[in-house]
Amino acid sequence: MDATKRPIHIPPQMGLYAEKHRLHQIMQEMLQGLLIHKPEEPLDFLIKQLKQDNYDVPKICILGPPASGKTTIAMWLCKQLGTARISPETLLTSAWSNLTDKVQEYQDTKQKIPDALWAELIVERLQIEDCIHSGWIMEALPQSRELARELLAMGIIPKHVVVLFAPDIVLIERNLGKRVDISTGEVYHTTFDWPTEDYIQQRLKVPHGISEVETARRILKYHQDYPGILQSFGSCMKLINADQPCADVFAQVFTHVQAPPRTLAPFSPRILLCGPPGSGKSMQASLLSRKYGIINVCCGQLLKEAVADETKLGELIKPYFDSGWPVADNIVVKMLSERLNRLDCHIRGWVLHGFPRDEDQAKLMQRANINPNRVFFLHITPESILERLCYRMLDPVTGERYHTLYQPAASKEASERLLIHPRDLEEAVKLKVDAYLRIAEGLETVLEDAIFINGDQDPQTVFEYIESYIVNPRPTTLGFPLQMV
Repeated sequence: MDATKRPIHIPPQMGLYAEKHRLHQIMQEMLQGLLIHKPEEPLDFLIKQLKQDNYDVPKICILGPPASGKTTIAMWLCKQLGTARISPETLLTSAWSNLTDKVQEYQDTKQKIPDALWAELIVERLQIEDCIHSGWIMEALPQSRELARELLAMGIIPKHVVVLFAPDIVLIERNLGKRVDISTGEVYHTTFDWPTEDYIQQRLKVPHGISEVETARRILKYHQDYPGILQSFGSCMKLINADQPCADVFAQVFTHVQAPPRTLAPFSPRILLCGPPGSGKSMQASLLSRKYGIINVCCGQLLKEAVADETKLGELIKPYFDSGWPVADNIVVKMLSERLNRLDCHIRGWVLHGFPRDEDQAKLMQRANINPNRVFFLHITPESILERLCYRMLDPVTGERYHTLYQPAASKEASERLLIHPRDLEEAVKLKVDAYLRIAEGLETVLEDAIFINGDQDPQTVFEYIESYIVNPRPTTLGFPLQMV
């Protein structure tokens, strides 16, 4: 950056670097920590924060009424994410706590443990190494609005809050069949989740306080407290119906915790659309460009424009056009790099389609530092491709395009003069589809972290799926590929 020139322009590469290393998010969390903790030595505090390197660890709260499945969901999440589980039971039975004597005094006299002591127990637990480096899942905590506000004031801010709910009658009936494994703490049910192993069945015990009267009393207490608790968390909260199979509830919870919280970091979309011919890449790029002002970069159109404008690259491309051979990959990548590095693409973002077409082109694109932050593969069956492409017709007089099945010509006169483009003949389409299917697996391997979308749907439906992945932070895969939607 030249400080002598006015106005000063920040090089686009700085923005790409900041996005790649999440500098905006790190600075936001560091400033948040300073304002909450107000350390006497701010620099030492920031250095300690950076050394911990735990900005991406899970911080999750699972809330809900009795018998809503909080323990089961929390345990499954802990196994999946490798995080520590914190619950009232684990805090009260911990042998490592320095607050054990205080807790024991309240338990011996059967008094309610005050919120301040709960907060101390939670803070003490979160300072242990496993919570710092692997994250935590807090189950059934906080139990009051006052405790929630106290935790937030101390800087214990969950990234995701899941609130389970179900009709009271369902909760009461479900709680009556609850059984607990005294060795592992796993929760089972006499009707819905009975273990098949005999040795586990022998370890199951009936927990205290599951009678109908006790459960109704606890549910009533929850209904009195939970509105104030929920008001403390705001937009990071997700309500999920627990009156469905546990696996379905867990799938919804897991999907929610995969989505990172929104930040104020600037975002410039760099989108790559891949898929076989006829999958709708051009249409989706056009829809994105119209709605969000993103620069629509079609590789084929870019080549034609370079030849028509008689640029230096166009002069290199023209012989390939004349001979009918594909343009050399290094020329295409150089042209794309030049276009995508213009100021309008850095400011408004871009959506690229038509390149890469194989694994080698994808690697060449990466070496040229063309790095999209959203990669979409549109999947569609060969039969649907033939139906979309082989019935396309062109009016040679008006230049209008029609489709025999979806958009036929309005008049008989226009219908009689329609022609089929040679590239839309069935034999030509089959050759292109077969060529794509041969290289698709390798291309998907190189373009990792891609999002797979079923392109054999209404174009507006496909667009809404793509749009949701662009306007929201990209979900973390947590070691698992994103499923096709």
